[in-house]
Amino acid sequence: MSKTKSETDWNRVLTHREGDRIPYEVGDGPYDPNDAKAARAWLARADLIRNGKLVRRGKRGPQKAPTKKLVSLRLSPEVIEHFKAGGPGWQTRIDSTLRKAIKKRA
Repeated sequence: MSKTKSETDWNRVLTHREGDRIPYEVGDGPYDPNDAKAARAWLARADLIRNGKLVRRGKRGPQKAPTKKLVSLRLSPEVIEHFKAGGPGWQTRIDSTLRKAIKKRA
């Protein structure tokens, strides 16, 4: 449970009914919440914050490492099952295992 005191006006929240206009004055926010077109336009331009980091919609960030190449590769079912059993990231783990094998031979 949060230790900060809620500033929510629960009486206002509980008396609001579906379809009621939301009270709005120009200084209340960036758009009129009763205007669906304005709300959609504002949200389309909004930045997304994920885990404290700014994520701009529709734009890929700079590559941390050179881009990998897409290939089609046939592997035995046992290999696929082994790596998929570890959960998400199984392709990255295959790549890591192959890199380690290359370094051992070098």
